[in-house]
Amino acid sequence: GRERERERREMMAASGGLIVLTVLMILGRVKGQLSENFYSSSCPNVEGIVEQAVSNKFSQTFVTIPATLRLFFHDCFVEGCDASILIASPNGDAEKDAPDNLSLAGDGFDTVIKAKQAVEASCPGVVSCADILALAARDVVVLAGGPSFNVELGRRDGLISQASRVAGNLPEPNFNLVQLNTIFAKNGLSQTDMIALSGAHTVGFSHCSRFANRLYNFSATSAVDPSLDPNYAQQLMQACPQNVDPQIAVNMDPVTPQTFDNVYYQNLVAGKGMFSSDEVLFTDSASQSTVIDFANNAGDFNGAFITAMRKLGRVNIKTGNQGEIRRDCTTFNS
Repeated sequence: GRERERERREMMAASGGLIVLTVLMILGRVKGQLSENFYSSSCPNVEGIVEQAVSNKFSQTFVTIPATLRLFFHDCFVEGCDASILIASPNGDAEKDAPDNLSLAGDGFDTVIKAKQAVEASCPGVVSCADILALAARDVVVLAGGPSFNVELGRRDGLISQASRVAGNLPEPNFNLVQLNTIFAKNGLSQTDMIALSGAHTVGFSHCSRFANRLYNFSATSAVDPSLDPNYAQQLMQACPQNVDPQIAVNMDPVTPQTFDNVYYQNLVAGKGMFSSDEVLFTDSASQSTVIDFANNAGDFNGAFITAMRKLGRVNIKTGNQGEIRRDCTTFNS
């Protein structure tokens, strides 16, 4: 009798566990789960179509790579990864019109718009602009020699895009480690994720105005930021004299500016981080060991970057019946 009682209890426990599991699965679905094969039946060739469009754009200009990567980051940190950055407003008050986003290069927008047009030709009204941007961000990393990884899909496009909601949600070039960690933590990203995502500065350029304060009026005691390598400081001054044309842009990685690699971290160790928010990753003892690890081990950096990109792609996503699938990435459907 005792044996039977034990069996009965075990069966009840098992069925209870099953119910809990089912409830969790339903909740998970409601909360919105992305999956790598989200479009396997509705648009099976989506990845190839996007990759082709990105590749075509890249063959016209290298700017495609940093521009698309930065666009993804700026999108996810404001309203979540929902393509709200792509909306064009006739009144100039959309997310892309905010001061922090004015430096986003047009080639990033153009890449996503072209990829969306190609996808629409095959699978109209099925794939979100948000997912196309996430795929394009992965594709440009690969085109620049960086690691490939699987992209989770199933995001929907957001219904809000306002310039006024950008301020305070993006990291600034003069942030210290605490400020960087705080703004990333708000998006569920760890310090290691933040350091790995900063590695995107291994490709791309910046306007002189974003770092001129480190060259000409750093502090009362030193015009030049003492954490800058003196030769690198001279190099930046030559590229960015004091009354430089604001359109002039300088490579963020002075060594291998067109390759996605771990040289960015080697530059930080050598005092060649362009922004103080780059260099602080090495000068602050709380983050220094990670920078040294990434500088010495490309595999460690690539692994951490993949983890961080997948986590970034989950920030405040819209799924299920939230948002919409935009037909044109630059305008809401309604």
